[in-house]
Amino acid sequence: MLVRFATPALASLDELDAEVLAAGVYEDVRPARGVAGLCDWRLGGRISRLMSTGFISGKLGEVVMIPGKPLLTLDKVLLVGLGRRSEMGKERLAAFLELLVDRLSKLRARAAVVELAGRPEELVEPLAAIAAVLDATAASPEVDSFTLVEKLDARAAMEGYLAEQRRRVRRAL
Repeated sequence: MLVRFATPALASLDELDAEVLAAGVYEDVRPARGVAGLCDWRLGGRISRLMSTGFISGKLGEVVMIPGKPLLTLDKVLLVGLGRRSEMGKERLAAFLELLVDRLSKLRARAAVVELAGRPEELVEPLAAIAAVLDATAASPEVDSFTLVEKLDARAAMEGYLAEQRRRVRRAL
C-alpha cells in the first residue's frame, strides 16, 4: 500500500488526479465540513442541497457517490455517513475504512484521495488513524494507494510511523 499526502486546501486537491475522493459526513453537522465542505463549495453547494433534501443524511454506513468532474479534478466523490459526531472514535474510523475499501474494490478504483473519518476535528489521533489505514488495507490487494488529506503536523507523525513500519518489514525479511 502506497500512502501519499495532500493538504486540506482546494489548491492542493486541484493538483491531484485520482478517480475517487472519499470523505465522511456526520448526520448532525451541517453544512459539511473538511474536504466534503471544500467539495461542496467547488460544486456550487450541491452537497448542501442534497443534505437539505435528506438525500444525504450522514447516517452511519450510508454511502453516496456524486460526480466530481468537471468542477473538480476527481471523477467521483464518495460521501460516507459517519453517524453522530459525538460518537466518532477509533471504532468508527475502522468501520469507515472497512466500508471504504469495500466500495473502492467494487468500483475497481485502485487509488483514492481520502479524508480519514474523525481526523479533521482531531477526534482520532494521527498514529491511531494511520495504523487503522494499514490494518484495513492489508487484506485488500485491490486498493493500491491512498492520498490522505492531512495537516502538516499530523502528516509528519504519520510519515514517521510509516517509515518505522517499513523498517520492521525489512528486518523481518
